[in-house]
Amino acid sequence: MHSSVVVLGGGPGGYAAAFLAADEGLEVTIVEAEPRLGGTCLLRGCIPSKALLHVAKVISEVEELKKDWGIEYEGAPKINVDTVRARKEKVISNLTGGLANLAKRRGVKIIQARGSFVGSNELKLEGDHDSIPEDGKLTFDHCVLATGSVPAMPPSFDIGSDRLMDSTGALNLADIPETLLVIGGGYIGLEMGTVYANLGSKVSVVELAEGLLPGADRDLVKPLAKRVDTMCGGRVYLNTKVGSVCEVDDQIEVTFEGPNKFGHERFDRVLVSVGRRPVTRGLGLENTKVVVNSRGFVECDNQQRTADPSIFAIGDVAGDPMLAHKATHEGRVAAEVIAGKKVSFDKIAIPAVVFTDPEIAWAGITEEEAKREGRKVTVEVYPWAASGRAQALNLTNGLTKWLVDPETNRVVGCGIVGTGAGELIAEAVLAIEMGCEVTDITESVHPHPTLSETLMNAGEVYFGTATEIFKPKKKAASA
Repeated sequence: MHSSVVVLGGGPGGYAAAFLAADEGLEVTIVEAEPRLGGTCLLRGCIPSKALLHVAKVISEVEELKKDWGIEYEGAPKINVDTVRARKEKVISNLTGGLANLAKRRGVKIIQARGSFVGSNELKLEGDHDSIPEDGKLTFDHCVLATGSVPAMPPSFDIGSDRLMDSTGALNLADIPETLLVIGGGYIGLEMGTVYANLGSKVSVVELAEGLLPGADRDLVKPLAKRVDTMCGGRVYLNTKVGSVCEVDDQIEVTFEGPNKFGHERFDRVLVSVGRRPVTRGLGLENTKVVVNSRGFVECDNQQRTADPSIFAIGDVAGDPMLAHKATHEGRVAAEVIAGKKVSFDKIAIPAVVFTDPEIAWAGITEEEAKREGRKVTVEVYPWAASGRAQALNLTNGLTKWLVDPETNRVVGCGIVGTGAGELIAEAVLAIEMGCEVTDITESVHPHPTLSETLMNAGEVYFGTATEIFKPKKKAASA
């Protein structure tokens, strides 16, 4: 069997590439080992986690109404885990069904199989699905490698117990454990810790670094860290290493080595969330000209071309950041290049969002990056305590900040912490990509009262003209 374009992997990058290539008139085949399209993001990542985070958020808001607004409810909420799980699966089913229909309408073939390269223009297909050709071979003119990533699991933690979970296991929601330890204070661990804490688990977090969300600006992390510490009842252990894990009497016993936590403790379940690794092993890439670097990423240029003229790489396998929206745009670039168009992936503001409570989002250069690189930027912050909308919603712990090039007045970075930060950051992405100056933000009329105003207000702080706060413009303020 032959196809002009083969996409190996049916995640958000893979199906975006396949669908656009088909729209360009190319013959396209997706090879996906799972029975449904969607990849990690849809089947066991972005979408199911956000569905569960919605439940957690509503529970948290109800508690806030009881505490701060005098709204009374009878008794504690009762959680039917089976119903929660079923609703999550319904969301996934609706979306995967939609993707299958879109593939059919575009004429994109789908082969359910595990694919590996036997050469630069041929895949070996393994599996028992009837979509696989009899000879188990699929040749192609071009292939888009979109195999994604999987949770990283340190070998010493692989003890063969379902009580020790990765993110996939946590999303299965087998039960609501009485006690849960989250190993890793990154975005996945904190998001899932938030879910379980609001569903009733006693959650603890251990992080090897000196702060949660290493790499994010500290002023953005501070409000979240305070909320997480409260959520966990003070059981957040920083600068702490997990020495060993083992199963003892239907619990996981963990050894801690740190200044604030040392010794043994047992938990009903443990979530290991220490990062992800690209899926490049076992694909037969050694039979091609593709180059894989020491971190397991495929080397490619800004047109997603690899060292093999027939093979393109997108998404998590193509390097950091491992984000679904980056994969989607890279997939579209690869499809257009294959179709003969002169395009490249030249984004300068790929947004990152942590869907905790409060949310954290940033785009462009961060303050931490500016300091490391010795880059001069002016940093201006607008505290949400000055926002009427934030006051009305009791969300005053948030903030919005712009990073501005002092020589050109162009916005080069933005950070937001607070409810809805993931939605608000889109305006900043557009502004940075377009090379907007601060005046482009401040002179655009924002609706009142909204949290989106804080982007305008933070720009006004730069000029010393913010209505709700008094902060005269400094002559120089550099990171």
